[in-house]
Amino acid sequence: MTKSANFTILIVDDNDNNLYTLRTLINQYLDAEVLEASSGMEAMDIALGDQAVDIIVLDVQMPEMDGFQTASMLKIRKKTQDIPIIFLTAAFKAHEFQQKGYEVGGVDYLLKPIDDNLLINKISTYIRLIEKERDMNVLLEAKVIERTQELAKAKQYVEKIINTMGEALLVLNADGVIRDANPSACKLLAYSLDNLKGMGIGEVFEEENQEKAAAFMGTWLEALIRSGVLTSIEASFIASDQRRIPILFSRTVAMGDDDQVEAIICIAKDMTGYQKIDDDD
Repeated sequence: MTKSANFTILIVDDNDNNLYTLRTLINQYLDAEVLEASSGMEAMDIALGDQAVDIIVLDVQMPEMDGFQTASMLKIRKKTQDIPIIFLTAAFKAHEFQQKGYEVGGVDYLLKPIDDNLLINKISTYIRLIEKERDMNVLLEAKVIERTQELAKAKQYVEKIINTMGEALLVLNADGVIRDANPSACKLLAYSLDNLKGMGIGEVFEEENQEKAAAFMGTWLEALIRSGVLTSIEASFIASDQRRIPILFSRTVAMGDDDQVEAIICIAKDMTGYQKIDDDD
């Protein structure tokens, strides 16, 4: 029979001879660690301890806490609620007792005297299911790691583009407060990133038309939300030393899943040295 490593089986029986028989049988056919408990309370202590238990073979008829009570207690604990429990009994052969075994969380109900092949086949079946679950978890973990690495690379790529682009980029919240900026914006405005964060856009930006400037976060924002993008306009940045820097300014709005403004993205091109061409020329 194929052996399965890295599994721990807890056998529970108040009879030492039965424990010996179970241990010998499992060791003969399965490469699994066997833990033993002679009572329901001891089984609880082992199963809830530091060592993980994969399968429990549980005798029903035990003093103080029988197998049904033990299983019920195990199934209400998060650490042990998913452990497969195979009931063994010599006394409770009636259908209603078998049904009770399933109701308290047992996956199988076998009668004594033990059919060696049947018990080993049952345990092997659950070992194979656990192996598949472990393999699936490993695969999922690998996929998560792979996806996380892909996202990290994509984030680094975008950050590299933003940090090396020549245009100034400001990210605002819906109230027009700066929450991020790229190095070009910091250099153009002569502010550090920490100083820029939290400033209102009106502190570093002005339009030639004062009426438009006054409506920056009013009519301007409403139009931006409707269209998604507002075309470039001629305006000025106000640097930290109060210099006016001519810019070509465009804006884009990013909406969240709740149809609320998530961010306003502003891009400004430094127009210093460019000569304005009048429409009449």
